[in-house]
Amino acid sequence: MLRKKQKSIELSSKKISFTRENILYKVIRFYPSKMSVDVMVFENKVKQGIQNMAFAQLTKEIKKLIKPN
Repeated sequence: MLRKKQKSIELSSKKISFTRENILYKVIRFYPSKMSVDVMVFENKVKQGIQNMAFAQLTKEIKKLIKPN
């Protein structure tokens, strides 16, 4: 069984970010097939790493910027 290569849309150049509970999230890429995004996490301006987040957890404003097909 052949699997398709995971397709992602690079979003780091769009500089999409949001804050939740004093933690800054910067959107890096969007995975349409999984309906999820990779975000870079910053706490107190210190990078904490990269996390995958469900698209449904994003605010309406952020979802409009990403525009899934």
